[in-house]
Amino acid sequence: MRRRAPYGSWPSPITSEALVESVVRLADPLPDGEDLYWTEGRPSEGGRQVVVHRSPDGATRDVLPDGFAARTLVHEYGGLCVAVRDGTVYFTNFDDQRLYRVDRSGAPVALTPEPPGPRSVRYAAPVASPDGRFLVCVRERHLSDSVVNDLVSVATDGSGRVDVLASGHDFYGSPALSPGGDRLAWCAWDHPDMPWDSTTLYEALLADGAVPGGARVVAGGPGESVTQPRYGPDATLYFVSDRTGWWNLYAERDRGDVQALAPMEAELAAPDWVFGLASYAVLADSTVVAAWSSAGRGHLGRLERGADALAPIPVEQTAFSGIRPFAGGVVAIGASATAAAAVVEIAVPSGSTTVLRRSRPERGDAAYISVATPFEFPTAGGVSAHALVYLPRHPQLEGPAGELPPLVVSVHGGPTSQADSSLAYSVQFWTSRGFAVADVNYGGSSGYGRAYRDRLRGAWGVVDVEDCESAARALATGGIVDGERMVVHGGSAGGYTTLCATTFGDVFAAGASYYGVADAGALARDTHKFESRYLDGLIGRWPEDEARYEERSPIFHTDRMRTPLIVFQGLEDAVVPPNQAEMMVEALRARGVPVAYLAYEGEQHGFRRAENIRRTAEAELYFYGRILGFTPADDLDPVGIDNEDAIGRASRG
Repeated sequence: MRRRAPYGSWPSPITSEALVESVVRLADPLPDGEDLYWTEGRPSEGGRQVVVHRSPDGATRDVLPDGFAARTLVHEYGGLCVAVRDGTVYFTNFDDQRLYRVDRSGAPVALTPEPPGPRSVRYAAPVASPDGRFLVCVRERHLSDSVVNDLVSVATDGSGRVDVLASGHDFYGSPALSPGGDRLAWCAWDHPDMPWDSTTLYEALLADGAVPGGARVVAGGPGESVTQPRYGPDATLYFVSDRTGWWNLYAERDRGDVQALAPMEAELAAPDWVFGLASYAVLADSTVVAAWSSAGRGHLGRLERGADALAPIPVEQTAFSGIRPFAGGVVAIGASATAAAAVVEIAVPSGSTTVLRRSRPERGDAAYISVATPFEFPTAGGVSAHALVYLPRHPQLEGPAGELPPLVVSVHGGPTSQADSSLAYSVQFWTSRGFAVADVNYGGSSGYGRAYRDRLRGAWGVVDVEDCESAARALATGGIVDGERMVVHGGSAGGYTTLCATTFGDVFAAGASYYGVADAGALARDTHKFESRYLDGLIGRWPEDEARYEERSPIFHTDRMRTPLIVFQGLEDAVVPPNQAEMMVEALRARGVPVAYLAYEGEQHGFRRAENIRRTAEAELYFYGRILGFTPADDLDPVGIDNEDAIGRASRG
């Protein structure tokens, strides 16, 4: 029989240490014959990202020596920065952003010239030519008065030769080479569009690492998002487009003859926030293996040539990324509701799965794991929105009789990202202590089609807030959670929603903002090139619509601030500069509202260091304990809370 204990105070083996202990961020599995490579971000090494090689006998080794890390800062968010060909690894080094070559037993050799300023010339999404003589990649140059992006080829012989292949657009992405290396495809787009708004897919002939003639348009244009071009073994050009309102798969088998493959009302891609997304692979026999998302859950299927629908592949995983052909099947990063992300080899068509590398060791805490339930709820405007709801779970404890659990509403970033149902210890940290969690896919999120994504156009700071509040109210009205003890947290765009909800609304008792936007106008003025026109579509043109920016910016409405808040910020954040957090904290202090602020040296947009990830989780728990009136079972270091004496007087109404 389970004992009763106050919600929030339950002891849990899913400690802050469990969030980072022996944990790695896995990404970009890259086959090279029978060998396999992938990248690992290691919080235990200060967030350093390394390249790991796995040989056919299962032995693994780190490719990069100490002092090197594989990470690109193109678009600030980075992504794929590694290519492999015949045992030679090419990578962008984090410290200087130059491209390097490292042979099987050699030291890294720089391939690109020393930049004129620190990290001023950056490279991303490298693709090695079949003969290994050059790389094709995206280049980003930070000049004295501008940032210029283009598509280039880089000689791999160490000569330092870099040739421009395509230029003139604001942005480039997804370069792909045909099997013979004689054709090159890529995507491009211009301000004010983001790659999930409007992109154009180009193709050109390639000879000796150069484009001798002009490029032709394959697909895309205003109002169509095209992504993930890649060639099949017979040089068929595949890509994903949302021309029907859903990101679906297409193929150009003959020049100008584009065919839809397995059309469906589901999403076969995700927004290109980072380089190298791979949600499908084309096998040697031209079978396509693809993942798609529906109702917050991922699926995997195969499409044989001539078939008109994806046949499901029976696998336990419900989230997939980095899908690439390997050993007659595919390799991917896969996760499920009860298993954290891992590099997995999946046989096709059987679905037999072999785990090659786990992102964390198996912990034996299955009895504490809460599994998500899809939740559709009514929201403003007479429409429905979506969330994934996790209920408290503990094998020995339950809440007091007649008491309902507190709720954490989690707001993802982007804001076009998507919360999925795969195991996240950042969620289980809360549920195993007696919290319910609602991971909200508010209007604007991906995974539900373009029309759902477009709900946020011109309405950021409104629709997202309304949907998060509606989710919380629906759960409280349904008797699932305690409506007086609901909190909201989120990072980046989710931090902005958190700040708006706690400034303009009265639903939440407290909030936690991770590097969130307080002044949307300042973001429009100060942020990096990739997002510098993003707010045109989310709020309005800057500075023409400055009044609307002020209306949506919490910092201009300090007279309405009364909800306790804890704020976390990286001091090297170039996406949302630290002054955004500092302005908000100072305003709350001046208003006499309970507020705590934790800022981290050496962190950018998102925390990578183990000690900071641990401190953040513990600080948020401590803060909620003080605000909601429970005592955590954990031995927590206190957090300095300004205006702490006002906690008892803090009001949401």
